[in-house]
Amino acid sequence: MKKTICSWITIFIGCAIMAAGFVYFINPYGLVPGGVYGASIVLQRIFPSIQVGTFGYMLDIPLLTLSVILLGSKLGIRTIVAALITPFIMNALEWISYPDEEALQALDPTRLLGGTIDLSQHLIIATLIGAAVIGIGCGLIVRNQATSGGSDIVAMIIQKYFHLRFSRAIMLVDGVVVMFGLIVIGLGIGSDSAEHQPAIYLSLYSLVSIFITSRVLAFVINGPKNDKLMFVISEKHLPDLREYIIKDLDRTATYIKSSGLYTGHDKEMLFLVVSYKEVENLKVKIKQADPNAFVVVTDAYDTYGEGWKPLPSSKNDITPE
Repeated sequence: MKKTICSWITIFIGCAIMAAGFVYFINPYGLVPGGVYGASIVLQRIFPSIQVGTFGYMLDIPLLTLSVILLGSKLGIRTIVAALITPFIMNALEWISYPDEEALQALDPTRLLGGTIDLSQHLIIATLIGAAVIGIGCGLIVRNQATSGGSDIVAMIIQKYFHLRFSRAIMLVDGVVVMFGLIVIGLGIGSDSAEHQPAIYLSLYSLVSIFITSRVLAFVINGPKNDKLMFVISEKHLPDLREYIIKDLDRTATYIKSSGLYTGHDKEMLFLVVSYKEVENLKVKIKQADPNAFVVVTDAYDTYGEGWKPLPSSKNDITPE
C-alpha cells in the first residue's frame, strides 16, 4: 500500500512539473516539442480562444482509448489519471500566471508572471530549461508505469509492437509533430508567433527540445548508467580483498576458479559490478592485495539483481534505453 501511494504521489508531482515546463518555457514562445501538447500549441495558434491544455483533452481521448485496449487496463488507469491531470494543471497555471484574457490568448511572455521570466530574447535558454523540466516530469510519470498521454502512449505502443526503444520512439513521434508545426507556422496559419523568429528557427529549437527531453527522460528512468564491470585475476586467494568488497563496499562478487592458458597455474577470478565512484579505491585495494593481479574494468550497460535494478516483470516493461 505504501509503495502504491508513493507511486501515485510521484505521478502527480511529475504531472505538475511537466505542466510547468510547458506553461513557463515552451508555450509562450511558439515552440513545438512534439506530442499532444506540441500539436496543441500549434492548434492554439489557430484558435487562440482555446487553451493548450483544453486541446490536450481533445487529442488525448482517442489515444487513452488505445492505451486501455493495447497496453492493458492497469496501465490505462494510471495513464487516464495522468493525462487528465496534466492539462488541468496546465490550464490552471496559465489562468494564474497571465493577468487577463488577452494575454492568455496571446500567450504573451512579456506578461507572464509580470514579465519576470520573459526569455523572448533568449530562446535557446527557454528551450533547454523547458525541455529538461518536461523530461524530468515525464520521466517521473513513466517510471511509475503511467504516461502523460499523447506521444507517450504512441511511443509505448511502438515499443510493444515494433520493439523500438521508448526514447527513440518518442523522438520519432515528436519529430512528426514538429513537422506539422513547421508546416502550419510556415504557411502563416493562425497568429504570427514567429514575427521576430523565422519559423525554421522555431522548428530547430523544437528539435533541440525533443532531443534534450528524450535524454533527460532516459536519465530519470534508467539513471546515469555509469556502473562498472570488473574482472580481477590473481594467483593468490585475496582474503583481504574479499573482506573489503563484502564489508566496506557492502557488495558481493562471483568467485570463478580458473587457470592460466600459458602457465596452467590455478588462478582466482573475481567478477563484480561496482559504481564508478568505487573503482579507484577498489584498484588501490587490489594492488595492496596482489600487485601482479590482472584487472579489467569496463562499462556495465545495465545491471539487474539484488542491490541494483529489479528485472523486468514482462517484455512490455518500459525500457527507454
